[in-house]
Amino acid sequence: MKKTIQILGITLMPLVVSCTQKDKNPEVNPKTDPMAIQAPVDSTKTNSVAGADNSENSLDWDGTYEATVPCADCPGIKTTLVLNKDKTFKITEEYLERNSKNEDTGMFVWDSTGSIITLNGKTSKYKYKVGENTLTQLDMEGKPIDGPNKALYIFKKK
Repeated sequence: MKKTIQILGITLMPLVVSCTQKDKNPEVNPKTDPMAIQAPVDSTKTNSVAGADNSENSLDWDGTYEATVPCADCPGIKTTLVLNKDKTFKITEEYLERNSKNEDTGMFVWDSTGSIITLNGKTSKYKYKVGENTLTQLDMEGKPIDGPNKALYIFKKK
């Protein structure tokens, strides 16, 4: 009986060992493996998708943008929006034929995709999709404004 158990143990031992051995091609962990080659990190990229280009990290988005957006009771609202590299903004809204002007300043934040900004001012809570030399104003849900006047919500960079 003892010999049978010993023979059975010797026969099954390679099977047990092979099941517990690590994969012969383990995944390399660049943080713990000193031989792993790591790609250089670009500290100017702040998007959540590593290495992906987006408006935040691949466009010259800072600058002054202008548009005349629709107004319910006047010919339009001439809007000037200045975006600064330090993520501050200044927006000026001039109601045409009303001699009325509003200004607001504050910070803006990028969404997780790095393509949409939200102004966080005292009164301004607008959202914009950032494009090549353009800003497209979005509705409060972050969707493009649709309809016959949708082109009026596209700001051009000066």
